[in-house]
Amino acid sequence: MTSPAGPPPTGNGGTERKRLKLLAVTACPTGIAHTYMAAEKLAQAAESRGIEMKVETQGSIGAENILDDNDVETADGVIIAADKDVDLSRFAGKRVLRVGVAEGIRHPERLIEQVRSAPVHEPGSAAAAPPAGGGRERSVTYKALMNGVSYMIPFVVVGGLLIAVSLSLGGHTDPSGGLVIPKDSFWMDVNNIGVIGFTLMVPILSGYIAYAIGDRPALVPGMIGGWIANTGSLYDSKAGAGFIGAIVTGFLAGYLVLWIKKVKVPKFVQPIMPIIVIPIVATTALGMFFIYVIGKPISWVFEHLTSWLGGMTGTSAILLGAILGLMIAFDMGGPVNKTAFLFGAGLIATGNQSVMGMCAAAIPVMPLGQGLATLVRKGLYTEQERETGLAALFMGCFGISEGAIPFAAARPAQVIPANMLGGAVAGAVAGVAGVKDAVPHGGPIVAVLGAVSGVPMFFVAVVIGTVVTALTTVALVDVGERMRRGAPAVAVAAATGPEPALVAVGAGASSAGSAAPAVVPPQGVSGSPLSASDSATASTGSASASAVAPADSADAGGDAADGGDADNGADGATGTAVGAGPAFEAGSAAGTGTPGDGGPDVLSGYLTGRTVKVRLGAQEKEAAIREMAELLAHSGDVADVDELVRTALRREEQGTTGLGEEIAIPHAKTDAVTAPVVGFARSEEGVEWGSMDGTKARLVFMIAVPEAAAGDEHLRILALLSRKLTDAGFRERLTAAEDERAVLGVLGEIR
Repeated sequence: MTSPAGPPPTGNGGTERKRLKLLAVTACPTGIAHTYMAAEKLAQAAESRGIEMKVETQGSIGAENILDDNDVETADGVIIAADKDVDLSRFAGKRVLRVGVAEGIRHPERLIEQVRSAPVHEPGSAAAAPPAGGGRERSVTYKALMNGVSYMIPFVVVGGLLIAVSLSLGGHTDPSGGLVIPKDSFWMDVNNIGVIGFTLMVPILSGYIAYAIGDRPALVPGMIGGWIANTGSLYDSKAGAGFIGAIVTGFLAGYLVLWIKKVKVPKFVQPIMPIIVIPIVATTALGMFFIYVIGKPISWVFEHLTSWLGGMTGTSAILLGAILGLMIAFDMGGPVNKTAFLFGAGLIATGNQSVMGMCAAAIPVMPLGQGLATLVRKGLYTEQERETGLAALFMGCFGISEGAIPFAAARPAQVIPANMLGGAVAGAVAGVAGVKDAVPHGGPIVAVLGAVSGVPMFFVAVVIGTVVTALTTVALVDVGERMRRGAPAVAVAAATGPEPALVAVGAGASSAGSAAPAVVPPQGVSGSPLSASDSATASTGSASASAVAPADSADAGGDAADGGDADNGADGATGTAVGAGPAFEAGSAAGTGTPGDGGPDVLSGYLTGRTVKVRLGAQEKEAAIREMAELLAHSGDVADVDELVRTALRREEQGTTGLGEEIAIPHAKTDAVTAPVVGFARSEEGVEWGSMDGTKARLVFMIAVPEAAAGDEHLRILALLSRKLTDAGFRERLTAAEDERAVLGVLGEIR
């Protein structure tokens, strides 16, 4: 393979040597800022070396600049800078180097050199391993687990909600059959559809865990293995292994496929290995292993737990209730859960309805508790998890404990203990209170439909258990995330988080610094920072802007809305616009307030002269965020400054939005703003923002969008900022701009 280090030279006779052509794919977990940052850095590094490069970005708005067959055919190598799975089958026969997306931003030059000696990707093989010391990706185990959970969630939500709706609208209590929906009715059909969703949930989890490890050949054994795990009758058990069994089969299938791939086979067999040989061998081996080896202990556990519970019926009600609650909450549909449930259901016919009452109180606690936790501490959860939390609350009301499975699968070490504690408390309270349930079902719906005696104490037990679950979950998750944030930089750099920082910057020519997509902290990238003297020089002589006093914040939005347009520029000059300092005056006087003022249209008019300051007065992060929020209020689009501040600070709790290169971008998605608004301010002294490169934030952007506008428009703003802030020259011009009008002129380059 030809690999010139610079522009293509000419040799004897004027024959031009072949120009090196490389391809790249960039993708970060949420497909927002770092996807585009890595693409820009790789393209710039290639151009500076006279290398032709095409980069495909796999962002939240879909794949762009897609690599076609002709691109792949003529390419000399492929760089995959991604923190999520990328299909490599189209790159078979090409040199493929796979690293984390942060490496694409930090060390693009190094990657261009390394891809020339990267291993050739063979059909069906795993991706090339990251080079030593680089490519800090999440562990395969974590990525595989989260891949399975992400595909499982829609099945949980759809199945659970359809079952809940059918029970609530078409069901009634029947002592001999629990909650009954009339056969051949419309609601029975709805219920059956929901049951199909739940039935597929476990194989989907298993299959996509396997897929993330062993690629496409692992999908079939993973899904079939998950089905076997969830079907106890295949291994003589009254209860399947549930989601825990699915996690086991998923990992077994994935790694079994990887092992089979390493087996040397004749060339004539190689083409059929990924589509025939591997799936058949792996599926058969895994299925037999689960049925004959793993299934037997599951059946044994089920039988002996049932016998053990039978011997405890004469013990203390509080102890029995706590034990049943622990079991109900442990695996949510697995053998331990089913043992407790069937034990309670079986005693109903004997006239002992108290045991089912204990179970009924514990059954809804897990989904209700996990849903409540997403409301108590929104900052600890991704947007998808918060949406799943709302669905879990609804499912919990109808006694569908599986609503908590996505949370337990994603964070088993934190969620399962919290579930068990809450379930034990609910079961114990119901046991002490003598709550009875006449049908084999649980949750508030059985009380509403009249199947429960001792209804007030039943709800007390459910509420207490739910609160205990939620608070314990929040505490454990928060401790876990704080421990991660306090870990050494190298360890933190290996992770990816639920919501990355909006944008990160890297040095144009230097590769100094560090980069880190973090578990809960945002992905922050640092390179060689602008010197302090540059910032100081650029700030010298700039107009001094006074911070808006907190007492003025209540009036700022109203004044801006009432008279804060271009024609009211005099208001700013005379001080009638509340909180208006020199920055506000300069913006108005210069005619850079809104696009209608004649100034440049920056980010569709979301950033105007009214939301620009050349000097940020605050020197601490919290004060700076408040000052930025009050600056945004000058737009007239901020309905509640205090709520905007609180939302931005909650975002900071997930991890700093200080991104290195002396830049910070606090941001908020909240209905405290009525329209998207962007602000910018410079700090001469710098604000300690917790950036991973240790630099203070001197260039501060703040973005606020309403919840309803946080989709494509939000992503568009991020993409535009991300691409432009990779340009060191742009950052230097922004730092050197003398006043608000000059700053807005530089920001007007964003297109």
